[in-house]
Amino acid sequence: MAKLNPLIACECRICKSTDERDQRLRTSILVQQNDTNIVVDSGPDFRQQILRTGIRKLDALLFTHSHKDHVAGMDDIRGFNFAMQKAVDIYCTPSVVDHMKKEFYYIFDDFKYPGIPEVDIHLIDKENPFSVDSILIQPIEVMHLNLKVLGFRFDKFVYITDANFISDSEKEKIKGCDTLVLNALRKETHVSHFSLDEAIKMVEELKPRKAYFTHISHQLGLHEEIEKELPSHIRLAYDGLQLEF
Repeated sequence: MAKLNPLIACECRICKSTDERDQRLRTSILVQQNDTNIVVDSGPDFRQQILRTGIRKLDALLFTHSHKDHVAGMDDIRGFNFAMQKAVDIYCTPSVVDHMKKEFYYIFDDFKYPGIPEVDIHLIDKENPFSVDSILIQPIEVMHLNLKVLGFRFDKFVYITDANFISDSEKEKIKGCDTLVLNALRKETHVSHFSLDEAIKMVEELKPRKAYFTHISHQLGLHEEIEKELPSHIRLAYDGLQLEF
């Protein structure tokens, strides 16, 4: 659950790092409880990430927003269609549905070409929690410059990516969580993402017991070096990180 490293044609020391924690696919997470599997975002690396997990069923796919690095891999859910013999439940906002109808128009055509992905769309209202099996999910709306993006709270765990502003009312949904995952793109200020200092300040305000930074660019620095600069309760996320609650 990080960002993309190394970048094509980049020869910086982060992109050339041999530390596996500096080798990052696009941001996504798998949430599991008992036999329920929920994935948040299916970016361009979705197929590779799912094969690595070994899961054979997908109970829900949640989307934070419609940017390419979060939705581009949705076509690959067809493997779950075949394995489960049913449509995959998609949870997102109406604006994400509008985008998908353009990006994946063939899924929504009246004529269904054999083998296309099959989906059941469930619309999310930020004010209304919803459940997938026994897992209760609280949507949290954050701002990605001018774009409304969803984060999600799963009991004591909160996942937020692609944000640079969180309103006071949405912060109330986060407070009291045990673990917070939050984006921290780089040290320098960015127009639509929290910088490292901004992310640290947000963690200090919201006061989770533990925090992990994700959506990390190669501009942030080497994993090993940046972690030494962080407070002990804040760590950098990395691909393959597993948290148990």
